[in-house]
Amino acid sequence: MYQKKIANTLNCGSVLTKEVLHGKWKSTLLAGIAQGIQRPSAMQRMLPSATRRVLNVQLAELEHHGLVSKTIFPELPPRVEYQLTELGRSLLPVIEVMEQWGNAHRTELEQVLARNLAELPD
Repeated sequence: MYQKKIANTLNCGSVLTKEVLHGKWKSTLLAGIAQGIQRPSAMQRMLPSATRRVLNVQLAELEHHGLVSKTIFPELPPRVEYQLTELGRSLLPVIEVMEQWGNAHRTELEQVLARNLAELPD
């Protein structure tokens, strides 16, 4: 797992929340697991632009933070499923509010983000 060079000061609730949700796909993974998507292959189909490695790393971090639990079934080939923990379920309202805010401001945010991408040096 990636180790940061400078430790965060975790004395603020928003920093703690950001720390456990930091990652491009984590909130989407949590929302997908809440909808019943539990297998890594189904998550890969849900997020085709995410690599399998990135999804595995972010799922491992979610498990490490106690937001999801992982069950490995003793079969051949092994079957893996993820479930939300109580802590993970408690984050769903936060993710819903983030989605609502993004949808409410979609037009403005898409313009700003497109402009920022165009201004980046090659």
